[in-house]
Amino acid sequence: MACLHDHSCEDHNCAADWSLYNHVDIPKVVALNESVPGSVKSVFKPWEQRLDTSGGFLESNEGDPELLVFIPFTSDVKIKSISIVGGADGTSPSRMRAFINREGIDFSDAQNMQPVQEWELAENLQGALEYQTRYSRFQGVANLTLHFSDNFGGDTTKIYYIGLRGEATQNKRDVVATIVYEVMPNPSDHKTKSETGGGFSHVE
Repeated sequence: MACLHDHSCEDHNCAADWSLYNHVDIPKVVALNESVPGSVKSVFKPWEQRLDTSGGFLESNEGDPELLVFIPFTSDVKIKSISIVGGADGTSPSRMRAFINREGIDFSDAQNMQPVQEWELAENLQGALEYQTRYSRFQGVANLTLHFSDNFGGDTTKIYYIGLRGEATQNKRDVVATIVYEVMPNPSDHKTKSETGGGFSHVE
């Protein structure tokens, strides 16, 4: 399901709403079948820059419109919606399938696995559309893989912007803190070497 913005962005802080940009681990984002290695990183940018094409774009290899994009996050997130700005002349992706918390997916996996959700896409050249997720399924997302299987008839698929709206849960950070807390030794549980005659030492 897609929805259209019903407000003026001048009066509404879209940048804050699309805040997951700050939680994407951009150096670790990768794509399969991109014509220019590393170009996928250029499609992640703040909401207000979604139509700025000066930084580059993601394009599939000639004659093969399929793209697979792996998106890790710096902390667990909840994803409410996804926005895709594609290219003109039939190069926009027409279908999108999402997989969560699955690393190392290749095209064979993506074609045969059941996605968490899939969408029929419209040509969204002005960045006005966002595709709602089944929110209850997009909780605790450590990484997201998007599979674009086809386009609107172009020789290649072009993507200029991928926007993710939601919130960070900070679960990873909390889990680490909890583990550190639980493994901290309690001095009263540990006998000193002088008390036992050897073997164990008091841990400060």
